[in-house]
Amino acid sequence: MFDIGFSELMVIGVVALLVIGPEKLPKVARTLGHLLGRAQRYVNDVKSDINREMQLDELKKLQSQVTDSARELENSVRKEYETARAAVETPVQAAAAELQESVHQATPATPAPAAVDNTGKPAA
Repeated sequence: MFDIGFSELMVIGVVALLVIGPEKLPKVARTLGHLLGRAQRYVNDVKSDINREMQLDELKKLQSQVTDSARELENSVRKEYETARAAVETPVQAAAAELQESVHQATPATPAPAAVDNTGKPAA
Protein backbone atom coordinates (compact mmCIF):
# COMPACT_ATOMS: atom_id res chain seq x y z
CA MET A 1 0.00 0.00 0.00
CA PHE A 2 2.47 2.63 1.15
CA ASP A 3 6.14 2.35 0.33
CA ILE A 4 7.49 2.64 3.88
CA GLY A 5 10.65 0.79 4.85
CA PHE A 6 11.79 -0.40 8.28
CA SER A 7 14.14 2.55 8.80
CA GLU A 8 11.32 5.01 8.10
CA LEU A 9 9.09 3.21 10.63
CA MET A 10 11.87 3.50 13.20
CA VAL A 11 12.12 7.26 12.60
CA ILE A 12 8.33 7.63 12.96
CA GLY A 13 8.45 5.58 16.20
CA VAL A 14 11.24 7.71 17.71
CA VAL A 15 9.44 10.96 16.79
CA ALA A 16 6.17 9.61 18.25
CA LEU A 17 8.01 8.61 21.44
CA LEU A 18 9.47 12.10 21.81
CA VAL A 19 6.21 13.95 20.94
CA ILE A 20 3.68 11.78 22.78
CA GLY A 21 5.84 10.53 25.58
CA PRO A 22 6.57 7.07 26.89
CA GLU A 23 3.48 6.95 29.14
CA LYS A 24 0.85 7.66 26.45
CA LEU A 25 2.59 5.93 23.53
CA PRO A 26 1.19 2.40 24.21
CA LYS A 27 -2.38 3.74 24.52
CA VAL A 28 -2.03 5.80 21.31
CA ALA A 29 -0.51 2.84 19.46
CA ARG A 30 -3.36 0.58 20.63
CA THR A 31 -5.98 3.15 19.56
CA LEU A 32 -4.22 3.63 16.22
CA GLY A 33 -4.19 -0.15 15.71
CA HIS A 34 -7.94 -0.39 16.43
CA LEU A 35 -8.67 2.44 14.01
CA LEU A 36 -6.54 0.85 11.28
CA GLY A 37 -8.30 -2.49 11.87
CA ARG A 38 -11.71 -0.83 11.54
CA ALA A 39 -10.58 0.92 8.36
CA GLN A 40 -9.36 -2.36 6.88
CA ARG A 41 -12.64 -4.12 7.77
CA TYR A 42 -14.62 -1.26 6.22
CA VAL A 43 -12.54 -1.42 3.02
CA ASN A 44 -12.96 -5.22 2.88
CA ASP A 45 -16.75 -4.87 3.39
CA VAL A 46 -16.95 -2.32 0.58
CA LYS A 47 -14.90 -4.60 -1.70
CA SER A 48 -17.13 -7.59 -0.96
CA ASP A 49 -20.28 -5.50 -1.55
CA ILE A 50 -18.92 -4.35 -4.89
CA ASN A 51 -18.02 -7.94 -5.84
CA ARG A 52 -21.53 -9.12 -4.90
CA GLU A 53 -23.10 -6.37 -7.00
CA MET A 54 -20.90 -7.29 -9.95
CA GLN A 55 -21.82 -10.96 -9.62
CA LEU A 56 -25.51 -10.06 -9.34
CA ASP A 57 -25.24 -7.94 -12.48
CA GLU A 58 -23.52 -10.80 -14.31
CA LEU A 59 -26.26 -13.20 -13.17
CA LYS A 60 -28.95 -10.82 -14.41
CA LYS A 61 -27.23 -10.62 -17.80
CA LEU A 62 -26.96 -14.40 -17.93
CA GLN A 63 -30.63 -14.75 -16.99
CA SER A 64 -31.69 -12.37 -19.76
CA GLN A 65 -29.53 -14.28 -22.28
CA VAL A 66 -31.07 -17.58 -21.24
CA THR A 67 -34.57 -16.09 -21.43
CA ASP A 68 -33.88 -14.71 -24.92
CA SER A 69 -32.51 -18.07 -26.05
CA ALA A 70 -35.57 -19.84 -24.68
CA ARG A 71 -37.88 -17.45 -26.54
CA GLU A 72 -35.95 -17.96 -29.78
CA LEU A 73 -36.12 -21.73 -29.36
CA GLU A 74 -39.85 -21.57 -28.62
CA ASN A 75 -40.46 -19.44 -31.70
CA SER A 76 -38.45 -21.74 -33.95
CA VAL A 77 -40.25 -24.81 -32.61
CA ARG A 78 -43.60 -23.09 -33.12
CA LYS A 79 -42.68 -22.21 -36.73
CA GLU A 80 -41.56 -25.77 -37.44
CA TYR A 81 -44.78 -27.10 -35.92
CA GLU A 82 -46.90 -24.81 -38.08
CA THR A 83 -44.91 -25.76 -41.19
CA ALA A 84 -45.29 -29.49 -40.47
CA ARG A 85 -48.98 -29.06 -39.69
CA ALA A 86 -49.59 -27.22 -42.96
CA ALA A 87 -47.62 -29.86 -44.87
CA VAL A 88 -49.80 -32.61 -43.39
CA GLU A 89 -53.18 -30.81 -43.49
CA THR A 90 -53.08 -29.85 -47.16
CA PRO A 91 -52.81 -33.42 -48.55
CA VAL A 92 -55.28 -34.71 -45.96
CA GLN A 93 -57.85 -32.08 -46.91
CA ALA A 94 -57.29 -32.79 -50.60
CA ALA A 95 -57.72 -36.54 -50.00
CA ALA A 96 -60.88 -35.96 -47.96
CA ALA A 97 -62.37 -33.77 -50.67
CA GLU A 98 -61.48 -36.35 -53.31
CA LEU A 99 -63.03 -39.12 -51.21
CA GLN A 100 -66.23 -37.13 -50.74
CA GLU A 101 -66.37 -36.49 -54.48
CA SER A 102 -65.89 -40.20 -55.18
CA VAL A 103 -68.62 -41.11 -52.70
CA HIS A 104 -70.92 -38.55 -54.24
CA GLN A 105 -70.30 -39.87 -57.73
CA ALA A 106 -70.64 -43.53 -56.70
CA THR A 107 -73.95 -43.04 -54.93
CA PRO A 108 -76.71 -43.78 -57.45
CA ALA A 109 -79.28 -41.11 -57.88
CA THR A 110 -82.56 -42.10 -56.31
CA PRO A 111 -85.08 -42.88 -59.10
CA ALA A 112 -87.99 -40.58 -59.49
CA PRO A 113 -91.20 -42.10 -58.11
CA ALA A 114 -93.27 -43.75 -60.78
CA ALA A 115 -96.49 -42.13 -61.70
CA VAL A 116 -99.35 -43.80 -59.83
CA ASP A 117 -102.98 -43.46 -60.74
CA ASN A 118 -105.75 -43.20 -58.23
CA THR A 119 -106.16 -46.94 -58.01
CA GLY A 120 -102.71 -47.48 -56.61
CA LYS A 121 -101.51 -49.25 -59.75
CA PRO A 122 -98.60 -47.94 -61.70
CA ALA A 123 -99.51 -46.08 -64.80
CA ALA A 124 -98.58 -47.72 -68.03
